[in-house]
Amino acid sequence: MTAALKTHQLSATLGGRQVLKNIDLALATGRWTCVVGPNGAGKSSLLKAMAGLLPHSGQVFWQGQPLASLTRQFRALQLSWLGQGEASSLDLRVWDVAMLGRLPHQSCWGSPQAQDAQMVEAVLRATQAWDWRERTLGELSGGERQRVLLARAMAGNAPILLMDEPLANLDPPHQVDWLEQVHCLLAQGTTVVSVLHEIGMALHADDIVVMCDGQVVHHGAGQDAATHAAIESVFEHRIRIHALDGQWVVLPRKA
Repeated sequence: MTAALKTHQLSATLGGRQVLKNIDLALATGRWTCVVGPNGAGKSSLLKAMAGLLPHSGQVFWQGQPLASLTRQFRALQLSWLGQGEASSLDLRVWDVAMLGRLPHQSCWGSPQAQDAQMVEAVLRATQAWDWRERTLGELSGGERQRVLLARAMAGNAPILLMDEPLANLDPPHQVDWLEQVHCLLAQGTTVVSVLHEIGMALHADDIVVMCDGQVVHHGAGQDAATHAAIESVFEHRIRIHALDGQWVVLPRKA
């Protein structure tokens, strides 16, 4: 099966430091892949490069096609992006922010159509942001804004959704809501790729990419013992992954 996203010898430099080092990676279609690793491992840089948002050497492929060969509009239709700490005008209404996700589906001078409004309502309800649709971002808390930005990304209805730290500012109940939404997206055939610091949540992913020092040190199923060992290793065994009541949990290392 053709990979949803694939990289070949992907490298990138930021501020004079090489943040990605010759990465070869293939991410399966219709699955949730989570990228984890310590601070500075290159997780966000990898996601940005795969989205075409970070200058790089090497190649990124979408469904076997070089990403660089795709037009900007076609790329926007295929890839939805939720960035870390994204800025947006605080004067914008929640409804208008979510509607921005529909821009790739509209002509240059066209106005939103009924199907655009239907999709925006659906994603605002799914992220529990519908009741704020007439409020501005400036009236919302950080966690509430994050849910609106998630709605904007989902509104694009792209087959691939890339999310960098989507759980930022979300309290535990809404983190669980996010997990349920990811499962709904997977059921629809969407390919989800996320960067998470919350290892306990990442362990729910189908596949996990473990990074350290700009390199992929492991890529395997989220339930595999080898994947758990790789995660523990890059965090210098300061954590351990343990099965509890049928779930994988992250615990401090033993004294």
